[in-house]
Amino acid sequence: MTSRSRLQRVFARVVALRVPILVLYALLVPAAALLATRIPSESAISGLVMRDDPDYLATKAFQKVFPEGQFVLLLLESEDPFQPAAVADVEALATALAKLPGVTVVSAVDTWRRAHPGFQPTPEGLEALRRFANTTSLLRKQGLVGEHFLGLVVGFPQEGAKARDARLSAIDALVASTPRTRVTAVRKVGAPYVESWIEKESGQATVRWFPVFGVLVVGLALFLYRSVRSMLAILLALGTTVALAVGAGQLLGFSFTVVSAVVPLTVMVTSLASLVYLQSRFVDQPEGVSVDEHQLLAMQNKFLPVTASSVAAVLGFSALVVSRIRPIRQMGLWTATGLAIAWVVAFTLFPALQKVLRTPTGRTVPIRTALYDRLAEVLPSFTFRWRWPLLLGALGLSACGVVALFGLPGLVSPMRVGVDSLDYVDPGLALHRDMVFFREHVSGLNMVRVWVKTKPGAAVEPEVLHGLDRFTSRVEALPTVSSVVGPTTFLRMRRALAGQSEALPEDPAAFAQLAGDVEQLLLSQPELRSFIDVGTLSNVQLTVLLSRGETQADFQALSEELHKAWDATVGGTPAFQGASFQVVGDSLLTAKVGASLVPTLTQSFSLTAALIFAAFLVVFRSASARLMAMIPSVFAILVTFLGMRLLGGNLNVATILIATTVLGTTENDQIHFFHHLHEGEGHGLEAAMRHSLRVSGRAIVFATLINAAGFLGLAFSSFPPLRQFGLVTSAAFLLAMLADFTALLGALWLVRRERPAR
Repeated sequence: MTSRSRLQRVFARVVALRVPILVLYALLVPAAALLATRIPSESAISGLVMRDDPDYLATKAFQKVFPEGQFVLLLLESEDPFQPAAVADVEALATALAKLPGVTVVSAVDTWRRAHPGFQPTPEGLEALRRFANTTSLLRKQGLVGEHFLGLVVGFPQEGAKARDARLSAIDALVASTPRTRVTAVRKVGAPYVESWIEKESGQATVRWFPVFGVLVVGLALFLYRSVRSMLAILLALGTTVALAVGAGQLLGFSFTVVSAVVPLTVMVTSLASLVYLQSRFVDQPEGVSVDEHQLLAMQNKFLPVTASSVAAVLGFSALVVSRIRPIRQMGLWTATGLAIAWVVAFTLFPALQKVLRTPTGRTVPIRTALYDRLAEVLPSFTFRWRWPLLLGALGLSACGVVALFGLPGLVSPMRVGVDSLDYVDPGLALHRDMVFFREHVSGLNMVRVWVKTKPGAAVEPEVLHGLDRFTSRVEALPTVSSVVGPTTFLRMRRALAGQSEALPEDPAAFAQLAGDVEQLLLSQPELRSFIDVGTLSNVQLTVLLSRGETQADFQALSEELHKAWDATVGGTPAFQGASFQVVGDSLLTAKVGASLVPTLTQSFSLTAALIFAAFLVVFRSASARLMAMIPSVFAILVTFLGMRLLGGNLNVATILIATTVLGTTENDQIHFFHHLHEGEGHGLEAAMRHSLRVSGRAIVFATLINAAGFLGLAFSSFPPLRQFGLVTSAAFLLAMLADFTALLGALWLVRRERPAR
């Protein structure tokens, strides 16, 4: 037996300790699975911002003063909503809902009945209700009354995701079971429905995808290696890696979010690619070498490329730490941790499994490579002949991708950034249709809170309330505002219920007389306490519903208009001297997430590329080789963005991860290719290409098919961002493989300035 290298001796020791290694992993996997079950979930898009963001801190401080419950709006449609039978349907459902624990219900009928205790649904009574509803704009702006519907606002406390889902299920059950005669449909709108659906779909994406990926692994292993034992070794190593990677998220304090399904997926396909590289080298057993010695030689041969690619991928995903979107930063660090675990498993558990399961090599079970071998034979001469068109074509398409992504001043606008809540809901769902209906017939889906701070006790003073009413009127006059609800809204409603104009008197004495009993109303009207802080009487909030506005630029423009309205109000209201206001709210945070998408894409991709370039430069010590090696990945990324633009796609919290994911994953192919290309040096470029294509090319094809099919499993998700991410990323992997065998080889011929032997 020949003397072993130091690295071979290390691997020999690993194989010798295979039983303790298997026992250790057998103990770690259940513990990791238990940790994974304790990871919390966060589904709100507004919760994606960093916890040290000033707007996030201000919104949380506001919510401590004005604890927000959760609300959904039910729109009960009928031909004539004020027919006796239609009103009876509305009241029957409202009565049933009000019996649910912790649930409050508000309706136009209930509001009218409170002011008119003797109301009966007689023709005369309903006609009076109709006149009130048709002449009171407040009801229409709040969605309580429409041309063909009456609305129910259903509120309940904020007590966590499980309690929210339980109440939504109870509401849905009552909507389905309560008899109706005239109401033809019930539309459901509200953030709780959206958040519940996003949380469910983003969580189920992985569950739906695992069976697809499992079938893929089994089929691929059996087809390529024609061995159940090889399949079991790969599956056990793969499952262990994913379990440990997901469980590590709990130790790191991470949460399941709208993009967390990408973590186990990325770890799994990247880990599987490494295992395929190792197994493909292992089955290539030469004559005259025992299986045990060959296993050590194969591990030594693949140690450098697998380690280098793992380090590069870990650094690449760690680059997402630059993002100001919290789940994306977590996803990067979580995935990097998982990839580091995958490297440990590949060089400890996998060789132990190979030994224990006695996985066969190609000498006993030949692998299927005839078709690939015929293709690899002609690739060097083909790429030499077409080197210029292949390289220039790849660069040209990449340039088009840059334009599609960032635009061209004066000619092409940048790719649209998806910040609309509708972008995150499947268009085929009733929830999506109901949200569109609400936007078209009531108001936009976004709102902000205006937090007004006065001196203690001043919030109920007539002069302050009068100033707030003037400020409210100015804000309602803004073109992007649908309506404003604040303390004086209740005074307006009282006038409307009394048959008077909604507008409050401008005369200070008349206004003071009207507003004199606000403190008494705070005791009898719990809804009013949502707008005035009863503890200090110094904090007031206005809820501003927007007719349009989604981006951070829209909210910045709104903030400027609000400041102008505030300054105009302060100038005519001496009682406002020393008061201040601040714009807060979840919609503002959602817009900030949208504004962080493009910087996240460009900064993380640039940092990823720089780190991978530096890592490979250390390994190969050739800047030109590394630059050429990036051609397939960059080509694939930019062309996929071009395809997204042509097909009407947009950037969102998932699709901005495409660049980092593709670059961090496909670099495995290039580092393995160049590693074996250097092994074949000395007999000319053509011979080196043929050696690299024979040793690494098959594994590149297998790994790419695994990656593409694995991410394609996300196409089964009903969550649009994850579905788009899966489809586009799969296409990018295939494009990268195409460039590996065309543009990359063509670039090598041009740089080396050599010619084929024949």
